[in-house]
Amino acid sequence: MVNSHEYYMKFALREAEAARDRNEIPVGAVVVCNGRIIARAHNLTETLTDVTAHAEMQVITAAANVLGGKYLTGCTLYVTVEPCVMCAGALGWSQVGAVVYGASDDKRGFRKFAPEALRPKTVVTSGVMKEECAALMKEFFKKKR
Repeated sequence: MVNSHEYYMKFALREAEAARDRNEIPVGAVVVCNGRIIARAHNLTETLTDVTAHAEMQVITAAANVLGGKYLTGCTLYVTVEPCVMCAGALGWSQVGAVVYGASDDKRGFRKFAPEALRPKTVVTSGVMKEECAALMKEFFKKKR
């Protein structure tokens, strides 16, 4: 089924792999609007020497540019790892309609530190392809150590 969460998460995983290939923490994200991917991005914190250049921040900006406005109300963000507090705040301000993520982030995830950061109307789905998403992160950090 084309409109399944797994279908779109595979595109986010490709972005995460692109980040890994650039020696960036492997997090990838896509924004889907009306059944179409309108933006894709991955972490660029090392490349841009910018701690705010998370995949979610990059994809929010790209999607807003495509839509010609700052709100992503009718859109769904797919991201390989649970957003951090900073990204969840930005997603709240963008009024994104839904957030779908793969692996949970027990150390820095928004659900632990700021569970109210998103808009109350934002639908959150977790655990989509979580094994694949988590494996990419574990593999990356294992090679770093």
